[in-house]
Amino acid sequence: MDGAYLAVARVRKPHGLKGEVVVWTLTDEPERLLEAGRQLVPVDEAGRAIDSPVVIERSRPYHRQWLVKFRDVEDRTVLESWRQRLFGVPREELTPPEDGEMYLHEVAGTTVLVGGEQVGVAREMIEIPGGLLLAVDLNDGREALVPFRRPIVRRVDRQAREIELDPPEGLLEL
Repeated sequence: MDGAYLAVARVRKPHGLKGEVVVWTLTDEPERLLEAGRQLVPVDEAGRAIDSPVVIERSRPYHRQWLVKFRDVEDRTVLESWRQRLFGVPREELTPPEDGEMYLHEVAGTTVLVGGEQVGVAREMIEIPGGLLLAVDLNDGREALVPFRRPIVRRVDRQAREIELDPPEGLLEL
């Protein structure tokens, strides 16, 4: 069963000497969900709390990421141990996905279609500096990494758990 929280940020690394960390945001609403005073809960991949909540003291955009300072957390050794740690908020505090969207944690196991035919199953989303890649386990046992953006991604159906692609010729053969 999924946990009570959804991850909204993943710690990349400590930044500087003032107790800040660089985080990847996993939400379209970082300004709201990473604002000062917001309580975040360390969570596992399933959204279950794994440690005590922390409170954001301050945050700001930093290139394509965010810098976050947590209240009463100054020790760089502690921050180093938080690399790759996920932080979440209660599900009910998030804006539900709109039509054609799904939460990142829902992608794994989603059917991937090309031209109406199943070509594989989505395994995960991979964050790279240029955006997101959809890792697909193809029916023939190979893996494909597909840029997750239009016009390649034609349709996302959360209810049917389907992602329909229109890949450029040869993309799935690489």
